[in-house]
Amino acid sequence: MTDGALIARVVPDVTGLDKQFDYVVPPELADAVRVGSIVRVPLGPRKVRAWVVELSATSDIENLKPVASWSGIGPDEAVIDLARWAAHRWAGRLRPFLLAASPAALVKKAVSSPPRTWDPAEQRVLDPLGGVIRLPPCADPLPTLLAACSSGPILVVQPDVDGAGLLAARLRGAGLRVAVTPRDWAAAAGGVDVVIGARAAVWSPCPGLAGIVVIDEHDESLQDERSPTWHARDVAVERARRAAVPCWLVSPTPTLEALAWAGSRASRPSRVEERTGWPFVAVVDRSVEELPLASPVSRALLEACRDPHQRVVCVLNTKGRSRRLVCRACRAQVTCAACHAGVSQARDATLHCSRCEATRPALCNACGSTRLAGIGIGIARLRDELAAAIRRPVVEVSADAADDAVASAPPDAVFLGTEAVLHRVRSASTVVFVDFDDELLAPRYRAAEEAMSLVVRAARLVGARASGGRVLLQTDLPRHEVVQAALHADPSRLVEPERERRLLLGLPPARALAAVSGTAASSWLQPCPLGLELSGPAQGRWLVRALTWDDLADGLQTLGPRPRGVRVEVDPHRV
Repeated sequence: MTDGALIARVVPDVTGLDKQFDYVVPPELADAVRVGSIVRVPLGPRKVRAWVVELSATSDIENLKPVASWSGIGPDEAVIDLARWAAHRWAGRLRPFLLAASPAALVKKAVSSPPRTWDPAEQRVLDPLGGVIRLPPCADPLPTLLAACSSGPILVVQPDVDGAGLLAARLRGAGLRVAVTPRDWAAAAGGVDVVIGARAAVWSPCPGLAGIVVIDEHDESLQDERSPTWHARDVAVERARRAAVPCWLVSPTPTLEALAWAGSRASRPSRVEERTGWPFVAVVDRSVEELPLASPVSRALLEACRDPHQRVVCVLNTKGRSRRLVCRACRAQVTCAACHAGVSQARDATLHCSRCEATRPALCNACGSTRLAGIGIGIARLRDELAAAIRRPVVEVSADAADDAVASAPPDAVFLGTEAVLHRVRSASTVVFVDFDDELLAPRYRAAEEAMSLVVRAARLVGARASGGRVLLQTDLPRHEVVQAALHADPSRLVEPERERRLLLGLPPARALAAVSGTAASSWLQPCPLGLELSGPAQGRWLVRALTWDDLADGLQTLGPRPRGVRVEVDPHRV
C-alpha cells in the first residue's frame, strides 16, 4: 500500500497493450499533472507516452515508479469519461479513443482568443432540446450554425477536412472565433465560439460547450472503418447528453438511427424549400426502353453526353462485370424474396442472398421463369462504347488516379468512374448513374441509405434546381423507394419501407448488431452469453444481435479478453 503521495493511473500509448498502471507523481510535477495530462513513464526498459486517467492518494501496488516527465495537456476529465463509455459501447480498448481526443502535436498550454465581434441577437433559434434538422442537399448550413451559436460555444463535426475548413472561413467572416481541429487544438482548449473539424473533432475540447452540431449525419465517413468502429454521431449524442446541452443532427437524408434517436424532434423544410434545394432528377426506365441486357447505354445517356455544352459525369460502381441477375423472359430483376437485395447464382443452381443469407430456387420473382441471365458491364467496356458513340473524349477517373487527372482533361471531356469520380470532379451540369440498380440491390443492409447518399453528393455537384443541373438515374426499378424519394425531392419516402425491412431482419436501429471475425472467433463466442443472439458464420463473420446497444456491450464484455486476431465490429457498416 502506498500512502501520502499523489498517485497517477495511466494508459500507456502502446499498441496492443490493454492495461492501466500506477505511478507516483514527483512533487515537482504535482502542480502540472492533471487528469488528462500527457506524461512519460518508465515501462520496462524504455519510457513511453501515457495519459493520466485518474488521480488518487493511495495505491495497492508497492514500490511504484515515478512519472518521468510531464509532456503537455490532453483531453479533460469529462472527455476521458466519455472515452471510457465509448470503449465499452464499441467493445474496444481505451487507447484509440484517447488518441482521437488528443492534440496531434504536444500542447503545453491553451491559447486564448481575442473577443468576438459577432452579435447573436438577430439569429433564429433552434429547438433547445436538439434533434434532427433536414436540409436539402444544396441548402447552406451556415444559418443553422449561426443559430446554434446563439446560446454559446458549439462543437461542429463535418465529414471532410476541406468542408470543415471552408465552413470555418465563413464563420470567421461572420465575426466568430473559430478553431479547426486538430490544427487549432490549443486554441480550442483556450475557448472559442466554434470548434470544427472532421470525425475526430467530436472529441475536441470546447470550454463552455453549449451545443453540438453534426453536419451530413448520413455520411459514412463519420464512422471509423477500423476497430473500434465508433460513429461520430453517437459520440456527439452521448457527449451532449452528459453535458446537458442540445445536439442537432443535420442531413438532407437522415439515417434511421438519427430519426429513431430524435423521435418527434425532427424538423423538415417546406415542400417549396426542399424542392428548390434539390436539382432536377430524371429517371430512365430501362425496361421500357428495352435496352440490350448487356448494355446500359440509353438514348438519354447518349443525348446528355453528346451535348458539347454539358459537363457530364457518369457513375458506374462496377469495376469488373456485375453479378446481378435478370429474367430473360420478362426482364425483371431477380432479387431476394426476404430483403429485396440482389442475388447470385451458386454452383448448385440455387439463388443466394449475401445480405440476409437466404437461399431459394433459381426462379424469376415475377413470372417464375428459370431462364436467368447475368447482366452488367465494366467501366473499361463502357468507356470504349461511349467514346465511339458520342465522339467526345471519355476520361476515366478512379480513386487512385493522379490529382491532376481531372484538371488536365480536355475541356469537352466526359468523366466516367466509380463513385470516386463524385469526389474528384468539382462541378458538373449532369450526373448520370449508369446502373443505379447496382446501388439499390447491393448486398448490404444499408444499401438504400447509401444509394440516397450518392444522389445527395451528385446533387451538390450539379447544384440546385435554379442552376439547371440534373441527375439522371438509369434503373429497371423505377418504383423503388430510393428512386421515388430522389425523383420527388422527398427523402421521407424512403423511411417507412426501410424501417420495416430493418425490423423484419433484426438490423439497426431495430436491434443492436456486431460482426465478429477471425480464426478464434468461434471459440471466443461460445458459449453465447445470455441476451445475445448468434448467427453464422457467413463470409467469415459471425453476427451477434441484442435488444439494445447496452445489452450488446455488456454481453461482449462477459466473453472476456479477445484472442489475438479476433476483430469485433460493433454496428458494422458493411453487412
